[in-house]
Amino acid sequence: MTQNNLNNDKNGMKHEEDGCVDVLERNSVVYKDLSFSLTQKVSDYSKQYSNVYVARLKELGEVLTANVKAKWKNVTIAKLADLDTIVGDTCAIIGTLYKHQQWKPSILREVGEHNRLTIQPEKSDYCSENDQVFLEDEELRIRLVGNLVDLESVVTGLICAVLGNEGKDGTFTVKDWCFPGCAPQTHPTVKSNSSGKIVLISGLNFIKNSDDIAVELLREWICGMAGDITAQKEEASIVRLIIAGNSISNSKKIYERLNMSALKLEEQKHTVETVTATQKLDAFLSSIAKCCGVTLMPGQHDPCNRLLPQKPLHPCMLPQSCRLTSFQGGSNPWASQIGNRMVMGSSGESIEDIMKASGSKDMTPLQWLEKTLIWRHLCPTGPDTLPSYPYNDKDLFVIKQCPDIYFTGNANEYETKLFKGEENQVVRLVCIPQFSTSHTAVIIDLESLDAELIHFGTE
Repeated sequence: MTQNNLNNDKNGMKHEEDGCVDVLERNSVVYKDLSFSLTQKVSDYSKQYSNVYVARLKELGEVLTANVKAKWKNVTIAKLADLDTIVGDTCAIIGTLYKHQQWKPSILREVGEHNRLTIQPEKSDYCSENDQVFLEDEELRIRLVGNLVDLESVVTGLICAVLGNEGKDGTFTVKDWCFPGCAPQTHPTVKSNSSGKIVLISGLNFIKNSDDIAVELLREWICGMAGDITAQKEEASIVRLIIAGNSISNSKKIYERLNMSALKLEEQKHTVETVTATQKLDAFLSSIAKCCGVTLMPGQHDPCNRLLPQKPLHPCMLPQSCRLTSFQGGSNPWASQIGNRMVMGSSGESIEDIMKASGSKDMTPLQWLEKTLIWRHLCPTGPDTLPSYPYNDKDLFVIKQCPDIYFTGNANEYETKLFKGEENQVVRLVCIPQFSTSHTAVIIDLESLDAELIHFGTE
């Protein structure tokens, strides 16, 4: 991409040709951050994690009760404590799914590995041949068995209903499943201009790729300093850039067994790299925010709190960008209203953890993203294997409103589809590839929900 007699300012872009100047005004739409519904107001880490599951079951259990009556008509909905009175009879039970897996993350195993007390095999997931599935309510737990129990299609933390009967051995034979289903989709009562496009990227990884030419091409393209008048008209239609995590780093820093002196030097080196990368990221964001709205979400490898929901990066880290009203720091997960569209997503660790817990080799990240809509939960494996905040009164990750655009970041490759729900919900699902390796961004039209991949290659 090259620049020929192009100038841009905060309000628009100019193209000069044969003495004529065409001024292109950048589209503007309503932007409303809805992340307050996904974050806690007061931090209290003294609570037990069991409260999260109780709150999740209470909220989604009400939805499932209605679904069960609609799907299985007059079937009895029983509590686990009452199964003894209906042995052999078909009934439905509603509860929280628990998947017993011996290779789940364990602090005792981590200590053993660190001190070389045990040698653990390398595994890409938590699964083994001895995995079992249980369903538990507020009081008891029962093991699920039968041909319909597919270990690779479920994970811990799901709220669901199962139809079947209790066997003499104390297990429950599953004949059918029922999940909460996709949440209702509503739109603002006050209509606003929704003409425009949003750009989704993730995994900038400024520690390794801050001087990459693809980053500069991306900046010039969004700011309207690339291409002819036709290309600039498309660039002027971009109303917001959304960065879905791992902007500073996209991998965990691993230190080998070093002595204290060598370890200290490595930590100091990494700190300097992080500070330098953050400064370059700030300069990059501020240049874009002068002509286009920007939302920056944190990722699991960025300098941020580890527990979900992650709060926005502190303003002190991005002094140039935070001075601009067009720049907003987003949480992870994050939700907003852009025009008449609701946009929701995460930086990718939720889908990554689901894939580890399921062990399935056939399911793609996009298929799991779709399943979270059916399960009506953003992060079902939290807090079991996905670090998350110990909520007390309610589970904020329950999806109460179906989004129009639903994404996950830091995927290995680009995937997208238009999901259509049973109640006429229409959702654009997107897996955003890592920019540091793919050099690609995703463009979505807010009116049509059409998605397009654009490549910032050097070839």
